[in-house]
Amino acid sequence: MKSTFYSFLMIALVMSCSNEPKKEAVKLSAENPFNVTLNQAVDYANVTGAHIEEYVNVTIENAELEIDAIKALKNVSFANTYETYDKVFSELNKSSNNAFMLYWVSTDSITRAKGLEGYQKIEKFNTNVGSDKALFNKFKAFADSDEYSKLKGHKKRLVDFVMQTFERSGVNLNEADVETYKKLLADISDLSSQYSINMNTANEVLTLTEAQAEGLPENFKNKYKTETGYEIPVQNATRGPVMSNAKSSAVRKEFTTKYANRGADKNLTILDSLVSKRYQLGKLMGYDSYAAYNLAPKMAKDPATVWEFVNGLVAKSKEKAIQDYEVLKAVRNKELNTPNDDSRINAWDAAYYKDQILKNEYKVDNEKMREYLPMQECLAGMFELYQELLGLEFRKIEGASVWHEEVETYEVYEGDKLKGRFYLDLFPRPNKESWFYGVPLTYGLNTSEGYEVPVSMLLGNFTRPTEDLPSLLSHGELSTLFHEFGHIVDGMSYEGDYSMQAYSKADFAEAMSQIFENWIFDYDILSSFAKHYETGEVFPKDLYDNMMNAKNVSSGIGAQGSLRRCLYDMYLYDKFNPEKPFDTDQLWRDLDAQMGLGANYIEGTHTQGSWIHINTHPTYYYGYLWSEVFAQDMFTVFEENGLRDQATGVKYRKLILANGSQRDILEAVEEFLGRPSNNDAYIKSLGLK
Repeated sequence: MKSTFYSFLMIALVMSCSNEPKKEAVKLSAENPFNVTLNQAVDYANVTGAHIEEYVNVTIENAELEIDAIKALKNVSFANTYETYDKVFSELNKSSNNAFMLYWVSTDSITRAKGLEGYQKIEKFNTNVGSDKALFNKFKAFADSDEYSKLKGHKKRLVDFVMQTFERSGVNLNEADVETYKKLLADISDLSSQYSINMNTANEVLTLTEAQAEGLPENFKNKYKTETGYEIPVQNATRGPVMSNAKSSAVRKEFTTKYANRGADKNLTILDSLVSKRYQLGKLMGYDSYAAYNLAPKMAKDPATVWEFVNGLVAKSKEKAIQDYEVLKAVRNKELNTPNDDSRINAWDAAYYKDQILKNEYKVDNEKMREYLPMQECLAGMFELYQELLGLEFRKIEGASVWHEEVETYEVYEGDKLKGRFYLDLFPRPNKESWFYGVPLTYGLNTSEGYEVPVSMLLGNFTRPTEDLPSLLSHGELSTLFHEFGHIVDGMSYEGDYSMQAYSKADFAEAMSQIFENWIFDYDILSSFAKHYETGEVFPKDLYDNMMNAKNVSSGIGAQGSLRRCLYDMYLYDKFNPEKPFDTDQLWRDLDAQMGLGANYIEGTHTQGSWIHINTHPTYYYGYLWSEVFAQDMFTVFEENGLRDQATGVKYRKLILANGSQRDILEAVEEFLGRPSNNDAYIKSLGLK
């Protein structure tokens, strides 16, 4: 998943026509690790909470100087307003992103606390900037000028984006409503942060006896063995092995319940407040719902479009899901010797019976496949593919200064030209953010000193290696790795002048990484790096063929599951009624009745209490499916020209990845495709054609 943090800051001097003398920028102390020259890496190993605090404070002080200078202008131009503001945005963004990143990943509690504090301080500053009428009036003065009327291309788009951002940030509200707006944003930020902390510090453990652990892979069991049995941490990395292999339905239910209830004892109340306050924010800004407010700048533009899109897919995939459940029932009844049992498959049993089908009917053993997918070999193969395809080179920086000893650092080159830098933080540890992200730290832009290259970090929670065993990935986890690294190369590929244009619209952002998941379903590519961790044997062709034959097993159930979450997200943020607030557990039950596939809600569980998307990315989940339509459509060009065709890969990098939002997305996609986009490839990928 790609995470984008919208903040603001400075670097260059304003070309002011004011008579006011320009105040000098504040400088960071020499020993602060964030005091770096252009494109110099931060000395992360030595960052402390005090360093973050100083970095944030200095960044804000300098931003205030630049913004005050813009407000003092007598004659406005594109250079002294929008270009200067973009540099302010860039510096604030770097400070905010670094603070938030360290809040997510640092092993030091004070550093994490100061990271969150700094991030929230910049958020508050940005809120004040966004509702600053004097600043807005300077931007509007330029937007109303003859110079603006002559702008074209990405410069005109930058002006339009900034104006839209101000209009969505309370600048047109009256004084009382501006204060309400600021208070709502501050409350939402506090609630969202606490939700994440509760989720990431839950540390649930599943304790099993030897008998209860029946069916679990031996390598997996050995990792968590104790003197009396097994203690398995309830986290993303252990979910697949337990849910697909544990012989006991009671064990599967217990794991599911613990997983769904991480942080829920506190987060259900927080979620209720978040939904209410976001509704109030949407109404304050003149919209019928928070979803309407949130969707306005996205490709979908409004809730009606999203509802139509999601409901259409629900209808198209329902028949396949019904068939899938009948197949699972037959497998269950055979295993339990209950031939006449027509009851619904328990939600906690579906993955297990699907795995039985894969093992017994298709000869696909996901745990056996792990043995051919050691992390280091997968990384090397993925790097080789991305480099060859996109015309880039990744150079590992040995001995780089990082926040944890397991983190790796790479620089990206195109020939001899530095294009960017990225960090890999791949394994779970206490207090670390528990999901998967491509995290932007710096966006590319032109400065007076040269081009500032993008910097990103891949945050993962893959199976941790042990003294006896390397990190072994499932094929699904390999797909996640390719997906998240797709976000990294997206960030590294940006070539624009302005940092504000480095990212695409939120409901297209996933497409640029989803497309890369397709490569691991090609045998020539998979077998080039997938080798047994002990013997070096190449991934067997018959195992690959079996996997491909089974690709659409339970695909209808998978599609309906994703759509169920899309609907839940949309109901929360588009159908909220303050006079009758949601019972967020009942909403799951209502959705089950609406979708007509039986009860997927497990009584006593609260998935909504540990679901990062509805917390930090509300009205976003549909975007995965929306983006997938474009991803599968764009992949057809590689299918036609060759999956290793560098000319096609470089064209994709230059037209799509490097674009950000410098030009219209649909226009760029259609140029790459050579035709209008359609959803044929996506529907086919679901096994529905």
